[in-house]
Amino acid sequence: QVHLVESGGGSVQAGGSLELSCAASGNTGFFYSMAWFRQAPGKEREGVAVIRTDSIEQYANSVKGRFNVSLDNNYAILTLRMNSLKPEDTAMYYCAFSRKLLSGFLSGSFDYWGQGTQVTVSS
Repeated sequence: QVHLVESGGGSVQAGGSLELSCAASGNTGFFYSMAWFRQAPGKEREGVAVIRTDSIEQYANSVKGRFNVSLDNNYAILTLRMNSLKPEDTAMYYCAFSRKLLSGFLSGSFDYWGQGTQVTVSS
């Protein structure tokens, strides 16, 4: 079992920055993937960024160049640094964990999910 606790988020004006963190506890193992997904009201959940313990990263096209994901392997802490935020980045952001080294953002591939943290960007 893996438990995920997210922190960070909040409200910011367009152009601002926020940082999200997600701490994984429990039986994570040594090789895994962690990701951020987001879901805006009335929209489907979408992958934002994924990173593996071998440091392979992937980003959604909509956030490339603005968001940066990092993973502290020792403590299983996932961080998402979000810069140049836009109103369309407003959503509930969810942390996800998989015991596999994944490619891509198939949400069904992730075994555990956090409760979510709200990000609101005003224009």
